[in-house]
Amino acid sequence: MSKSSQRKKRALRREDVTQSLTASTVMTRRQLILVFVGLMAGLFLSSLDQTIVSTSMRTIADDLDGLTLQSWVATAYLITSTIGTPIYGKLSDIFGRRPLFIAAIVIFLIGSAAAGFADSMYQLAGFRAIQGLGAGGLMALPLAIMGDVLAPRERARAQGIFLGVFGLSSVAGPLLGGVFSSQQELFGLDGWRWVFLLNVPIGLAALAIVLRFLRLPHTKREVKIDWWGAAAVVVALVPLLVVAEQGRDWGWASPGALLCYVVGVAGIVAFILIEMRMGDDALIPLALFRNQTFAMATILGVFVGFGMFGSMLTAPLYLQLVNNSSPMVSGLQMLPMLLGLMIASIVTGQIIGRTGRYGVFFRTGMVALTLGFLWLTFLTADKGPLWVMTGTFIIGLGLGQLLQTLTIASQNSVTARDLGVATTASTFFRSLGGTLGVSILFSIIFTRLPDAIEAAADRPIIKRALIDALAFDPQVRTNQANQAIIDLFDDGVGGTAAEDAFDSNSNFLLFADHRLTAPFREGFNDAAVSAYWVGFAVMVIGLAISFFITTAPLRDKSAIDEAADDAAAADAPAKVPAAR
Repeated sequence: MSKSSQRKKRALRREDVTQSLTASTVMTRRQLILVFVGLMAGLFLSSLDQTIVSTSMRTIADDLDGLTLQSWVATAYLITSTIGTPIYGKLSDIFGRRPLFIAAIVIFLIGSAAAGFADSMYQLAGFRAIQGLGAGGLMALPLAIMGDVLAPRERARAQGIFLGVFGLSSVAGPLLGGVFSSQQELFGLDGWRWVFLLNVPIGLAALAIVLRFLRLPHTKREVKIDWWGAAAVVVALVPLLVVAEQGRDWGWASPGALLCYVVGVAGIVAFILIEMRMGDDALIPLALFRNQTFAMATILGVFVGFGMFGSMLTAPLYLQLVNNSSPMVSGLQMLPMLLGLMIASIVTGQIIGRTGRYGVFFRTGMVALTLGFLWLTFLTADKGPLWVMTGTFIIGLGLGQLLQTLTIASQNSVTARDLGVATTASTFFRSLGGTLGVSILFSIIFTRLPDAIEAAADRPIIKRALIDALAFDPQVRTNQANQAIIDLFDDGVGGTAAEDAFDSNSNFLLFADHRLTAPFREGFNDAAVSAYWVGFAVMVIGLAISFFITTAPLRDKSAIDEAADDAAAADAPAKVPAAR
């Protein structure tokens, strides 16, 4: 083939690419809105599934005779969703967002339907792992797709709505979990099974919308798929996430825990070496971290995830155990966090859209998160739910400013070529921070709990009330609701007896005499306050990091438009006669 023919062929190919990339204008406003509905439905599914199981897990475990196995159900989902997030990002950059998003929805639906008919805890853990494989894409790809079709300024406004959906699902999850698990039977099935089956109609609707309306141009490119990097992620994260879930039971210095540490560290080292060798084809290209904005925003995302999930999952438990709220009521009492998140995200999105400035929200958001955790450190068992609701509202104000700002900063700092991997990397590290937050804060609470309960029982006022109740009130010993606590007092309220009481069934706190439950409520309050002090310290570090983030002006074009411009620029030299 002659050189002129080759040039002509390359020019035609570049022209086809340009036409494909500019096809984004084909979507009408109505189609764009419907696509956003589909994306929000996918995001709603993944974020709802992170919290809806929490309030129903004890009922599920009792029904499937696997109370001691319930942590593996959470771990299976956590491992596959966390690991899947960066893999989806990289594959979507290579093969396109649409097929990967469709695959994520289908996988999630298969896992949800199967989990709804599980007959054992082992089956449920396996089906939850399948759910997690889909959830990794549902969490990250909607934000990447939005980055494709909207310029950063427009993206700021839209992300406020997305974060409102995220906040709604995070608060609705515990509420719906409590409603379903409290039903003995619903439509011929155990009530708890609808915790998983609820995903099916929502997921099918999202799938139909995406199949019908989502059309994203994509340019195929020759790249290597970083399978070794994906394998290294698995080797690095699986043992660390397992020990994070099981360390309290195994012992943090047990042989099993130490083996997990060694394998996890070896996996991290291997992953870094592999990514260095793969260069631009890496699962998470290390070159992205040379950009100061991307690197610092990603690091800060770990701290934000720590604060978000740490508060979101410990606060409902506190409300139930200390303030005697039912799972449904505790879900309603988390609404202030949703309100704070939505207010802050909408206002922040409007300001960013109008001014193009977003750096200040890193600092103000972290200030709010830090103050929220500080507020929670002043909790006492007699303060009532309003104190917790106020603290979570302040935390919500911080999250509303930070979540969309972190995503915008990460996307604005990379080219269109790396948009997907940058978005999912940001989500991945935030999820990793959330995993650490939940594991560390819950570990502190339940490690301190036995001693805290014993110390509370020895306080003069509580001790005198206990003695009076047991010695001089005959109705206390005849009331069956008090028997579980009386048995604990006979064995000694501290040590493993108190810990086992919370691990097996904490419902005795709902119906027993308030004089007998006082040591448990006071003890859990004190243990939770210790955890919130740790959370406060972590947020202070995050606040310090926020001052080191530099920001670039927001770009005015979407990723698709930028890619079209790049293709047109590449095409231009071919149309100019070569100088002779």
